[in-house]
Parts: sequence; C-alpha cells; structure tokens
Amino acid sequence: MNPFQTLRFAFGGLAANKVRSALTMLGVLIGVAAVILLLAVGNGSSQAVKDSIEKLGTNALTVSSGSGSGGSRSGAGSAGPAKPLTVEDARALADPSAAPHVAAVAPEVTTSQTALYEGASHTVGQVVGTYPAYFKASNSKVAKGDYFSGDDVLASRKVAVIGSTTATDLFGTADPVGKKVVLGGTPFTVVGVLATKGGTGFQDPDDVVVAPLPTVQNAFTGFGSVGQILVEAKSADATTAAQSEITAVLMARHGIKDPAALDFRVASQASLLTTQASTNKTFTVLLGAVAAISLLVGGIGITNIMLVTVTERTREIGIRKAIGAPRGVILGQFLAESTLLSLIGGGLGVAAGLIGSHFTIVGIKPVVIPESVVGAFAIAVVIGLFFGGYPANRAASLRPIEALRHE
Repeated sequence: MNPFQTLRFAFGGLAANKVRSALTMLGVLIGVAAVILLLAVGNGSSQAVKDSIEKLGTNALTVSSGSGSGGSRSGAGSAGPAKPLTVEDARALADPSAAPHVAAVAPEVTTSQTALYEGASHTVGQVVGTYPAYFKASNSKVAKGDYFSGDDVLASRKVAVIGSTTATDLFGTADPVGKKVVLGGTPFTVVGVLATKGGTGFQDPDDVVVAPLPTVQNAFTGFGSVGQILVEAKSADATTAAQSEITAVLMARHGIKDPAALDFRVASQASLLTTQASTNKTFTVLLGAVAAISLLVGGIGITNIMLVTVTERTREIGIRKAIGAPRGVILGQFLAESTLLSLIGGGLGVAAGLIGSHFTIVGIKPVVIPESVVGAFAIAVVIGLFFGGYPANRAASLRPIEALRHE
C-alpha cells in the first residue's frame, strides 16, 4: 500500500465517524489555541509593562519603602525600626549640595476615588498627590489647559490635572478645563488634561487625577508618610550618580550605616525593566504550563478514540491480515489516522489562536510569539504520533484468527 492509499484509508476511517473525529480534534484545537493565546497574553502583558516603564522617562528614578539590596532593616547597621519615606526626605533629596545630579524631586501619595460630574460617575484608578515636578519626571504632558503650579501646592488649592480616560468618561466630548469635578466628596477644578499615553496592561495610565500633594493629603490620605518619591536625574548618564547620592542622603536621614540594611529601594528604569522581565518570564512559563496540560489532555483523547476505533474494527483488521496485509500496513494506517486528527486539530487551533489574539483579553492586547505557533503545532503532531502509537501497535499485533473471532 503506497502513502496515498494509506492517507485515503485514514480519511475514510475518520469520515466514517465524523462527530467522534470532530470532538477528538476539538481537544487538540483547544490545546494548541490555548498555548498560542496564553503565551501571547503573557508577552502582551510584558510589552505593556515595558512600555509603561519606558514612558516614565529615561532620567526617572523611583524611591520606595522596603528593604533594598536584599538586606534586612533590623540588621546590625540599622539604628531602629524602618522609617517610612516622608516629604522631608524629598526635600533633602532636592538639596543641590547633597545631590548635585538630581534635577527635580516629586513625593507622591496615591489613592483611588470616585469622581462625579453632572450625574456621570467614574472610579479613578489613580489619584496622585504630588508636586509640579512630577509631570516632567514622569513624562506626563498636558494636551489641554495647563499644569498646576508651585503656588497651588503652597496654597493647597483644589485643582487637578486629569488623564484622557478620566476626561472622556466624565465629560465625554466636552472640554473639562475650568469645570468642577467632585472627587471623593471634595470639589476640584480641572486645570488641564494630560496627553494620552496609551497602555494595554491591567492598569490604564490615562485613568489618573493628579493634584497638589497637600490637597490630596488633607482630603484623602492624611499628612503621614508618602508612597514613593519620583526623582529626575539631570541626564540619562547621571542616573547612576544620582542613585548613589539618593542612597547616601537617605541613609544619613534614616540613620543607616550598613548599605546591606537599607529600608528603601532606589529603582532606575533599567532595574525596573530587569525586574519586570524576570517576573514576566515566570508568568509566561506558568501560562504555558497550563496550556500544555490542555494539549496533553487532547493527546489522551486521541489515544482513547483510537483504542475504541481498533476495537470496533478488529474483524476488519483480521480480514486484512488474513489476505496478506503486513504488520507495517496496519500500523501505518492507524498512525496515519491519529496523526491526521492532530494535524487537522492543530491547524484549526493555530487559526483559532491567531484570531483570538486580535481581541483584548482582561485589558491586555496579546502579542503572538511566532515560536509558540510553530512549537504548538509541532508538539500537536508529535502528540498525535505518540498517543496514536499504542493503539496502532495494538491493532498491528492482533493475530488474524483471534481478530476474525471478535464479535
């Protein structure tokens, strides 16, 4: 029997049980599509976070509370309990004699509040209280109106610059500048609208309200510690020097002598990208493992169906062997059937995965990894051969006389 005849018999065998064959291929289809789509979601999430970090600006450094360099604050070099970051820390960092490579400093407090405007309601993802230096350091540019000023901070004025998503959800197509919006029960006058940054991650960077620090502290968070301090170095080349100066200033203020026992972290864009890449790799591997289980289940389905097929066609196998069909022909026929199931199912799974990647999933725009498409399809074919091997070998090993006696 030549390969063409083998394929013709295989197609005939699958066509004889269309519904059963379709359901078996569906298992492989779901497995392949899941591998492609979940890895694309992981890759898309990684790209979104990377874009967000890059939009912070090349000179940006972020100072946050917590142990740095893997050290413990309660170590021998500490001088007491860990100290939270404060506005006074930010002022110390803004001293040019102590930190000459620092261009600007913006302490931040962040909360989430519901905004109201003429019956429209919107839950703002980020309400940021900060200084005007925040806009330049975070690469946030105003598209309409203006930024709030240092005088607004000193006077604790209830003014705000809002993101484009917040503006659209509250004001529609109307110009928000000059209008009052009630944020968590406190009225704020909108003085500017930020240009759209765009993003496909879990958090929309354009769903934000930025207001003077003391105003947000007075209305929402209280006058305690700050969440983080955003620092702008004088240039991209000065970030390393600025990072060292920030560490020295805060160690002195927090009474820390051991650099391994820091109670704060200073993260540059490069370190954020490295951390993000590591986290994303774990996330993507986890998603890929879950999808691979689906593909494995599809392969087990092929084994199950092929065993049923061999049992149903035992007499046919006996007749073919009785008239001289060699073992290899029987083996090849059933292997061809199982491989066709995985080939067709895998091909449809690739199509489903690619189509599904055009949709936004839980706020993430999937980015397909070409290697995952080739890999998932190849693994599906191998699974068809592997899981079809046992039933095919069982059929080829049947003795003609026993097969012909089968009822």
